[in-house]
Amino acid sequence: MTIKRIGHRYTDAKTGATLDVWFPRSNKEIARNCLALKAGLIKSDFVTVEIESVDDAPKSAEDAYLRLHLLSECAYKPHSINLDGVFGLLSNVAWTSAGPVLPAEVENLRAAIAEEEINLTITSIDKFPRMVDYVIPEGVRIGDADRVRLGAHLAPGTTVMHEGFVNFNAGTLGNSMVEGRISAGVVVGDHSDIGGGASIMGTLSGGGKTVISMGERNLLGANAGLGISLGDDCIIESGLYITAGTKVEMPDGSVVSARDLSGQSKLLFRRHSQTGKVQAIMTDGTLWGGLNSELHKN
Repeated sequence: MTIKRIGHRYTDAKTGATLDVWFPRSNKEIARNCLALKAGLIKSDFVTVEIESVDDAPKSAEDAYLRLHLLSECAYKPHSINLDGVFGLLSNVAWTSAGPVLPAEVENLRAAIAEEEINLTITSIDKFPRMVDYVIPEGVRIGDADRVRLGAHLAPGTTVMHEGFVNFNAGTLGNSMVEGRISAGVVVGDHSDIGGGASIMGTLSGGGKTVISMGERNLLGANAGLGISLGDDCIIESGLYITAGTKVEMPDGSVVSARDLSGQSKLLFRRHSQTGKVQAIMTDGTLWGGLNSELHKN
């Protein structure tokens, strides 16, 4: 299926490098304005981007931005759209309250708008901007917008608390509480809870290619970590980090590597408080009580 959208583009006035593209959901020509544009440091225009197949890798920064929009609009789920090479297509940008500029142009921007009644702030220097500056997902709460990148997929009913983080090409598929970190590539199923300070291994660093996912009704306890996939109705004890090589004692006394349990359902992972052994026992998934239903009526 061919996708064709109209976007408003900002480019660097000197180099012509694409800084960002905003694709309104209405698919109409809607222009933006900012002080960096007024100062002549950046230029703007409209661009029509056409993607013949999302299975093909992006060909330009404009193409990449449209794919990130599609993910954040929940038009596509993580991993259902090709993002190969996206880092090489995007410019490193200083995201400022006066508009996006190349990092080398920040001081020129300060000088150019010195007479304006504005306090210039820089939210980040990165290739990916904040999601909420481009896409507002439906039925979602986000405590700190700086911690959700464009390209994150947040299903209706998701709450991202102030310390929660969601990277691009990752996110939730239903009602979820996110107080920890959902790294790039990670997918979290409906009615799952990522506890405060918890972390799920992504695929950006260390050469890791295995995509970690969590099924439905799972609890990743506070300050816990996950390096294997979970099925449904699983619990990771607070403070316990499970990697693929973690040795786990089973109910029958046998010991296996955690990778052998990847994707299985109804398991409670815990560390024995006296022996220090990591154990896995069967659970019915109701032990942790589930999400607060009132909290997720977004």
